[in-house]
Amino acid sequence: MNHNIYIYLLIMGGVTYLIRVLPLTLIRKQIKNRFLKSFLFYVPYVTLAVMTFPAIVDATSEPLAGLLALIIGIVLAWIGANLFQVSVACCVVVFLTELIMRYI
Repeated sequence: MNHNIYIYLLIMGGVTYLIRVLPLTLIRKQIKNRFLKSFLFYVPYVTLAVMTFPAIVDATSEPLAGLLALIIGIVLAWIGANLFQVSVACCVVVFLTELIMRYI
């Protein structure tokens, strides 16, 4: 089966273009619906979370280590730790969990 990569690229480019142009051409007025505005506000955060959270668990050799680091990171961020503190704590949790799991 012979596939032409240029057709795939053309379709991908067309779909990407339509996704970005259609809202600009179809919605001319300011959006006043509170539900729709809040939905559109949170779309980038949800998209980032959907791409990031599975990668956090799969990035480690032990999924448990990634899950524990995710939980610790969320708790530390919730109580107000800065990004550096959260990332260092998550790295330490992954290191210690994988070290402990190796000897169990």
